Amino acid sequence: MKAEKNNVVSLTYELRISGKDGDVIDSTLENQPLNFIYGNGMMLPKFEENLANLTADKTFNFMLTAEEGYGLRNEENVADIPKNVFQQDGKIEDGLLTVGNVIPLQDQEGKRFNGKVVSISDETVKLDFNHPLAGENLFFSGKILSVREATKQELEHGHVHSEEHNH
Repeated sequence: MKAEKNNVVSLTYELRISGKDGDVIDSTLENQPLNFIYGNGMMLPKFEENLANLTADKTFNFMLTAEEGYGLRNEENVADIPKNVFQQDGKIEDGLLTVGNVIPLQDQEGKRFNGKVVSISDETVKLDFNHPLAGENLFFSGKILSVREATKQELEHGHVHSEEHNH
């Protein structure tokens, strides 16, 4: 069976930034593989494109440019936010506003997103809303462990069910 729309793909991978000799920033093992439904929009489109038609036991190596991955860094996604936005009951939680912290936020429509604290002044906090991998070329290597048809329930729910998963 091939990696194609509505099939469950199980794979191991190693992700490096800046090329095949770059730093490893993520990986999976055979006992904890990445499982996803091919073609349902949960993975980067170019990631899936590079896996198209691969079968179990096939290996892969490919590079995604920053544009094909999480996009280029955009300085418009860095903003100064008034400190009082982070207050709850008139106080800011200890340790929340620390350079490097990633703070989960929500807009007026309920959309969730993260901002990384870049700097702090007396009145504002500079947050970076770019994806952490924006601007990075991504090199993936790995192996397809298995490919199977997704069940009707998996397709309805939009995610892979494990043997223990039941809803």
